Amino acid sequence: MRRLKRTLVLLVVLVAVLAVAVWGYLQQPQFVDPIVPAPEASEHYDDGLFHNHPEVPVSTSDQSQFELFYNFLFNEVKDAVPSKPLPSDKTDLKALSPDANVIVWMGHSSYFMQFDGHTFLIDPVFSDYASPVPGTNKAFPGTNIYAAEDLPEIDYLLISHDHWDHLDLPTLEGLRDKVDQVIAPLGVGSYLTQWGFNEAQVFQGDWYDTFSDGAVDIHLVPSVHFSGRLLQRNQTLWAGFAIMTPERKLLYSGDTGYGDHFKEIYERLGGFDLAILEDGQYDPNWANIHMSPEQAAQAALDVDAQAVLAAHNSKFKLAHHSWYDPLERISQASQDKPYRMLTPMIGERVDLDNDAQTFQDWWRQR
Repeated sequence: MRRLKRTLVLLVVLVAVLAVAVWGYLQQPQFVDPIVPAPEASEHYDDGLFHNHPEVPVSTSDQSQFELFYNFLFNEVKDAVPSKPLPSDKTDLKALSPDANVIVWMGHSSYFMQFDGHTFLIDPVFSDYASPVPGTNKAFPGTNIYAAEDLPEIDYLLISHDHWDHLDLPTLEGLRDKVDQVIAPLGVGSYLTQWGFNEAQVFQGDWYDTFSDGAVDIHLVPSVHFSGRLLQRNQTLWAGFAIMTPERKLLYSGDTGYGDHFKEIYERLGGFDLAILEDGQYDPNWANIHMSPEQAAQAALDVDAQAVLAAHNSKFKLAHHSWYDPLERISQASQDKPYRMLTPMIGERVDLDNDAQTFQDWWRQR
C-alpha cells in the first residue's frame, strides 16, 4: 500500500511538472491570441467567427478527428517525403537589377516577386519546421535554402492566413526591419503588431477590400479555407490577393478549395497575366478546403490566367500524397490549355518578360 501511494504521488508530480512545462511553452509569442474587433460590415462574420460563403465543412470524412489525426501520423504513403535532397537554383535576390521583373519560388507557398519597380513577399516561411509541436512537420531536405538575410528590402509583405505553414514568427522577426507595408486579412495583422511591427504599416482587410498607395493596388480576394493556430478556429479571416500595377496583374489564390469565387474574382477584376494557385496537400477527407491539381487547372481557366505557378507543394508533408504528385498532375492537367504552366525549381528565377522561358521537369528526376 505504501508503494502504491508513492507511485501515485510520483505520477501526480510528473503530471503537474508536464502541465507546467506545457503551460510555460504556450506562453511564447508565437502562441498569442489574435485581436479582432468585430467587423460590422462583413457578410461572413457571425458570433465571433469568420465563415466561408457558402458554408462548407472542413472535414468531408465520417472518421473522428482522432482517427484522422492517427491515420495522418501513422498511415504510410509511398514517396510522401523525397528520398534525397530536392534540386534548387538559388537566385541572389540582392543582386537583381532594379529593372528586372522576376518571381522566385521559395518552396511551399513562399514567393518573392520584383516587378514594375516594387518588391513583394508572400507567406514567407524560412524555418525548418511548420508546426506548433517541436520537431514535427519538417521541411524536406534541400527545400529550405533561403533565410531572412538573403532578402532585399520588401515594399509589400502579404500574409494570406494564420496557419503555421504561412505565418512563421522566426521568419517575420528576421524580416521585420526590411518590410515597409504589410497586407493581411482581418485579424491576421494583429499577430504582426504583437510581434513588433508598427500598427501604421499593417493594413488589414475583408474580402474585396483594397490597399492602394497610388503605385500598386492589392485586393484581398475570397478563398475557401479556415484559420486557427491551435485549438480555436476561424477567429481570423483567410484570403488570396490580386496584385495590380499599371503594367501587370497577378493573382495569388492562398489556400483554398475550388469554388465559384474564382469566376467571381474574374467578373470583378478581369483576367490575370499570372496566377499562383494552390496545388498540394489535397485529400478526399478535406476536399472542400484544398484544391486538387485538376481543380487548380480549372481555376486558371476561370480567372483567364495567361500563365500559372503552382503553390503549396514540395516542402512539407501535410496530406496523403507523394511529394511529386501535385506537380506531375497539374502538368498533365495543363496540357493543351491556353495558359503557360511554369514549373521552376525552388529558387529558380522566373522572368516575367520572357514568354519563351522553359523549365525542367525536375520533380521527375528522382
